[in-house]
Parts: sequence; C-alpha cells; structure tokens
Amino acid sequence: MEDLISSGDAAFITSGVTQQPYPLVIGPNGIPYLINIPGQGRRVKGELYRVSSRGMVRVDELEGTRVGHYERLPIRVERNAAEAYFADRAFGEKMWERIGEGLSEYTVRDGEGYVRKENRPPGSSFLGEIQLFLQPRS
Repeated sequence: MEDLISSGDAAFITSGVTQQPYPLVIGPNGIPYLINIPGQGRRVKGELYRVSSRGMVRVDELEGTRVGHYERLPIRVERNAAEAYFADRAFGEKMWERIGEGLSEYTVRDGEGYVRKENRPPGSSFLGEIQLFLQPRS
C-alpha cells in the first residue's frame, strides 16, 4: 500500500471492524486469510483505503485474484461498504475447518512469522503449499 499511496493511487481512510464475524486465520508461510463464512470467527479489525482503478489492478495482481489465491468481495466494515480479499473459495472453507481458531486481527507480531516469497523453498508454489497444508495429518 505504501507504493500506491506514494503514487497517489491509494489513501488511508480509517481503521474499522467488520460488521459481522468472519474467520481470519494464518496459513502456510505466515500468510493471513480472511475466509468468506459470515457469522463464524470473530469481528475482524482492519484498515480501509480508497484505491484508484489503476491501483486496484496492482492490488488484484499482488493478491493473485486471477490465479486462485484470493477473491475480492463486498464486505461491511462498521457503516462502510467496502471490499476485502478473501481466501479463494477452492480452499478457504477447508482452511477454516483445518485451523478452527480465528483471529480478530493480523498484528505486527503475527507478521513476524511471514516468510517472504524469496525465502520460501525453491520450486514451491502458493497453491501447492495450501494443498500440502490441508492434507490430513498422520
């Protein structure tokens, strides 16, 4: 978001909490996933930004909306209509079933567990790591 703000393609509006509870979990590589199951999990804290259409193209690319990583969907944050990036429906509910314990926000401390793409094993893929994570434990 810092790049988008500095280029004038985004501006911080406010912090807020979702109107309804949603599962928010941490998956492989410390990546946070908001899961589109309204009424489960907790009300989630986050930030609202106004983003230009050019900026949205960049964020959608970063979030992998065309390749099955996340889906950008409507959400209510307090009194604001907004959009959020939810774990793709192909694995989101399965991830919630596997983890079962949700967060109310992804904190700086949670972010310390994030593994940058360049520090992940060579040849690994986002969706491949999700599939491994969701396999039954022996």
